[in-house]
Amino acid sequence: MTAIRQDAWSEDDDLILAEVTLRHIREGGTQLSAFEEVGERIGRTAAACGFRWNSFVRKKYDAAIHIAKAQRQKRSQLKKHAPVAVVSSAIGVSTLDSSDLTSMKSDTVTEETLSIDSVIRFLRQWKTTYSDMTRQIRSLERELHEKQDEMIRIRKENDKLNRQVNDVEMDYRVVNDDYKALIQIMDRARKMTLLADVEEDTKPRFKMDANGNLERIE
Repeated sequence: MTAIRQDAWSEDDDLILAEVTLRHIREGGTQLSAFEEVGERIGRTAAACGFRWNSFVRKKYDAAIHIAKAQRQKRSQLKKHAPVAVVSSAIGVSTLDSSDLTSMKSDTVTEETLSIDSVIRFLRQWKTTYSDMTRQIRSLERELHEKQDEMIRIRKENDKLNRQVNDVEMDYRVVNDDYKALIQIMDRARKMTLLADVEEDTKPRFKMDANGNLERIE
């Protein structure tokens, strides 16, 4: 019976889990059988191994999983051709000539090369993705610089308009003060004119008679 452990996963545990699971994927086995094998080796439940694989370890081995699946597909293709060789041997073709050996060697090299090609293909895809991301980053940086320049231009224009508004307000206050002073002067002049008219009306007037005497006129 598999023991249940409560301690944290170590790097060695993760490495064993990755190696066994990748082997089962490559050989066409199920992940459940891989988790059961790992659980027996490190003393954990298959459920715990499955949870650890799906939540953490799997993300670190995406490229290796892709390669293992490609190798499994190649193995499956080789197994499909294997019965043909068995039938040929049963009907008397038991000896392999040089062309058969060359074909077997070619299949082996092709299987090994498949892993390298998968890695190269993955790296090329990653390089393309990285290049696209780099171009997007540069485009965003240019856009950011343009926005910053536009913000600086708008800020300068805003400062200029604020200065113009301050100047207009100052001119308005000066004109308003001058207008008030002019109104006061005009009001005083009007009052002085009215007072002068009143004084002129109340001032006594005289006329000279035929004898040369002054006579007051009412």
